[in-house]
Amino acid sequence: MQVLETTTLRISEIFYSLQGETSRIGLPTVFIRLTGCPLRCHYCDTAYAFTGGSHSTIEQILQQVAPFNTKFVTVTGGEPLAQKACLTLLTALCDAHYSVSLETSGALDVAKVDTRVSKIMDIKTPDSGESDKNNWDNLKFLTQHDEIKFVLCSEADFHWASQIVNEHQLHKICSILFSPVYGALMPETLANWILRDQLPVRMQIQLHKLLWGEGPGR
Repeated sequence: MQVLETTTLRISEIFYSLQGETSRIGLPTVFIRLTGCPLRCHYCDTAYAFTGGSHSTIEQILQQVAPFNTKFVTVTGGEPLAQKACLTLLTALCDAHYSVSLETSGALDVAKVDTRVSKIMDIKTPDSGESDKNNWDNLKFLTQHDEIKFVLCSEADFHWASQIVNEHQLHKICSILFSPVYGALMPETLANWILRDQLPVRMQIQLHKLLWGEGPGR
């Protein structure tokens, strides 16, 4: 308990909403958004989380999560793993019997993430401007309860992602998500490409943006 009371993280926001992505889409979820990110994807909709925020101990974070009365918690950013204490937070949430998912860029090492956490790892495509930051060693730390996400801006991104899926046989590791950048790639266009090429992936669109429009949403 002493560790939780003294270990702090910089928090951008904690809020309750419907999960808008991944296999947990539609589930009432508490989101813990950590401040800071070493990447600068051009389509980022949470740039406000790059800086600012306020410090909270892990015990204080747990106290804020509890009243929402849901078992689903997502730790996101920014890039949550940019703060070393994120690993302690993830374990504390699992110990508190939450079903925890981590949204990470995949640029930072995921080897020490608690195995009870569902890692949602975003492999950056060329059009993101950050594909050179992908840490390919992370693939060996993924299991069937994790997910790999590709956020696609264009047909070039689609072909690149398809090649990566086939090259690494990613669908044999875990579920693969293809998601269009909101406002840049039409969902029906992406759907047709996936069907045309018979890809072993799941297409997703951001539910929260359908419900509440652009921005991170609620």
